[in-house]
Amino acid sequence: MTAFSAPHAALLDTVPFAGSLTEEDVPYAHDDVALEGYLAVDAAASTPRPAVLILHDWTGPQEYTRLRTQMIARLGYVAFAADLYGAGVRPTEPADSQAEAERYYADLPLLRARVRAAYDTLAADPRVDASRIVVAGYCFGGSAALEFSRTGAALAGVVSFHGLLITHTPGDAEHVAAPILVLTGAADPVVPDDAVIAFQSELRDAGVDFEIVTYAGAPHAFTLPEIPLYHPKADARSWSRFRDFLDEVAPV
Repeated sequence: MTAFSAPHAALLDTVPFAGSLTEEDVPYAHDDVALEGYLAVDAAASTPRPAVLILHDWTGPQEYTRLRTQMIARLGYVAFAADLYGAGVRPTEPADSQAEAERYYADLPLLRARVRAAYDTLAADPRVDASRIVVAGYCFGGSAALEFSRTGAALAGVVSFHGLLITHTPGDAEHVAAPILVLTGAADPVVPDDAVIAFQSELRDAGVDFEIVTYAGAPHAFTLPEIPLYHPKADARSWSRFRDFLDEVAPV
């Protein structure tokens, strides 16, 4: 089993689990780029069940992503963490993380295609009910989840934790075929009020089923316990809302 640092281990303990998890590193590819995902599932799982595709923040699929994957697997889902950067691309410095993320923000079709490769890999797993897949992402991954929803993918739901809210001109929100849950911080300078309003207006005008929850005092990256920006109350509240959303759109 993955050995977690103290802040991550403490957060994992908030999701009690009496069984055991199966962990798997999952190699897959997009075009000629090798990718390496991570899957966790209840070892006792025997029938196809709903799944959650987890999209990493700008540091790539590192320990935090595995933490959230295991937390979701403990809820009874097949949880699969995508690799949007490529095998071995795991930035360790903020400047490198920013540069890597900006490569994809500058090429949104590529970002959407990387999510599609992970989605197709997950949907093909015989343990997964492919009609009930939710895509959820953190920061950069939240933006990626929202971008993927614009492709019209047959998802059960889409969740963004403190992700950028990118609007499009001309908009393509009319292609969104799944309910969207946006969890954002009221003190996030990366996602100011005008960005929230513009994003909400685009979804509303397209007739999308959406909900935006804003947490008082929460900055950017408020769910990451290993950094000073961590906001425990917003993290706990957003996790609770996420669980309720899963129960609504893809119950176990």
